[in-house]
Amino acid sequence: MKRYDVLIVGAGHAGAQAAISLRHGGFDGSIAIFGDEPEFPYERPPLSKEYLAGEKSFEKILIRPPSYWEDQSIDLILSARIDTVNPAANIVVTADAKQYEYGHLIWATGGAPRRLNCSGHDLVGVHTVRTRADVDRLRAELEDVRTAVVIGGGYIGLESAAALRKLGKNVILLEALNRVLARVAGEPLSRFYEDEHRAHGVDIRLGIGIECIEGNDKVTGVRTITGQTIECEMVIVGIGIVPAVGPLLAAGAAGGNGVLVDAQCRTSLPAVFAVGDCALHHNSYGQDGPIRLESIQNANDQAVIAAKSILGEAVLYNSVPWFWSNQYDLRLQTVGLSTGYDKVIIRGNPENHSFSTIYLRDGYVIALDCVNATKDYAHGRRLVTDHMRVDPELLSNTSIALKSFADR
Repeated sequence: MKRYDVLIVGAGHAGAQAAISLRHGGFDGSIAIFGDEPEFPYERPPLSKEYLAGEKSFEKILIRPPSYWEDQSIDLILSARIDTVNPAANIVVTADAKQYEYGHLIWATGGAPRRLNCSGHDLVGVHTVRTRADVDRLRAELEDVRTAVVIGGGYIGLESAAALRKLGKNVILLEALNRVLARVAGEPLSRFYEDEHRAHGVDIRLGIGIECIEGNDKVTGVRTITGQTIECEMVIVGIGIVPAVGPLLAAGAAGGNGVLVDAQCRTSLPAVFAVGDCALHHNSYGQDGPIRLESIQNANDQAVIAAKSILGEAVLYNSVPWFWSNQYDLRLQTVGLSTGYDKVIIRGNPENHSFSTIYLRDGYVIALDCVNATKDYAHGRRLVTDHMRVDPELLSNTSIALKSFADR
């Protein structure tokens, strides 16, 4: 049985960063990354943006050149899925029954796309956007696609819609709630993005539930709960992810919608850490209760914490959340968590395509959404990290730099 001092399950951002951080921190033990895809670790955000639109090659989104992993003596065991964890024996078992022993285990599996549960969900032409293979299959069908239906008005759905419009496809976006981005942003930002997508030719329909996907072997349309059928040749489903933590929960790890970790990213299982999209953690920038964050920031920062913990450093995770999204000529940068806000301030003019949405709770700045407003993002970050109270009228005054409040 092969043994690794650190065995990392998941070859995405979190898993790759954990291995990189261990080596940068001077760790000279054996390291292996297990990935269920055949690919070297790569960036996932471009999948729904530049890679889907054909603006970036796969080589451009690799996290490190292929030679890096060999140079750093990091074994990549690809096309391998871990099905079982035995924490009493420090052993994992792959889907093809191979066993590996570990000193420390880092679980960095992210999640699988949440799928529709209606009839027709598995027809040819119904896609998700989570892996390179997902997008390659989608792109291979595009030549025969005139109209695509995107189900879900979150970031994946909106970014996919923007990429398809760049490629000249008719796009109809269906959202079950009464606005896009409803779970992550305030109404002003939602309405702005709805208007922008419509201006670019996306047909956005809100409050629309799905009855089924129509077609025999291949999708021909989407039937809504109102009985209307929307004809199309492709469907993209972007309705979130299901954290891939089954083996850990089966092994007795605490959790549910993710696996619960402490401030050092340790699970309740001995010598087992969890990082990234699958890690359920308490966040000082959120409200009470554990949360999962699906972002590169969280994946990288938690991976660094786990690596330092293994290296014996007493560090705790307390990073401010941040996120970005590119759609058309719009660069959205978010800092903080807006959940539970009780006041929204608009700074700037959305009609000029450069503005910020500032969220307050009990008078404190808790988050900013900045559209083509990099200075607001850079300076507003301090308002969030320092838990500052600022007069709302002053926040909305663009003649006063946010930096001036942070420097007080």
